Amino acid sequence: MKINTKVFGEIDIADEKIIHFPLGIIGFPDLTEFTLIHDEDRGIGSIHWMQSIQEPAFAMPVMDPLIVRPDYNPEVDDELLKPLGELQPDELLVMVTVTVPSDLKKMSVNLRGPIVINAAERKACQIIVEGEDYAVKFPIYDILNAKKAGE
Repeated sequence: MKINTKVFGEIDIADEKIIHFPLGIIGFPDLTEFTLIHDEDRGIGSIHWMQSIQEPAFAMPVMDPLIVRPDYNPEVDDELLKPLGELQPDELLVMVTVTVPSDLKKMSVNLRGPIVINAAERKACQIIVEGEDYAVKFPIYDILNAKKAGE
């Protein structure tokens, strides 16, 4: 399938690369089909894009939370993950959304609203982590720069 995106122009998406969000994503319940794009030219190495199949202008930067918070391990009620089907730990992918404001030093990730993907079944959901252990705007600029410099 070819889609014309705002960020990447026209791209080919194989059917097996489409991730289904049965409940949509927070704030966009009607967007249920996405693909994960890895583009080193447009990201900061560890940043990828969750591109909507239904809305070509909608793409969210996402990343692995363990890159910026190695101890990230929120407790999630099993009931919230039921839409994903049978979960195997080695087929589980967790991503968090990245906010990139005009002042890059204020770049942050949302650790409270992770996206959980069952790679085997290509199903995903975004959940809300309860409690105060994880921030909605966790600053990452200094962490990424330190990693880039090899610290």
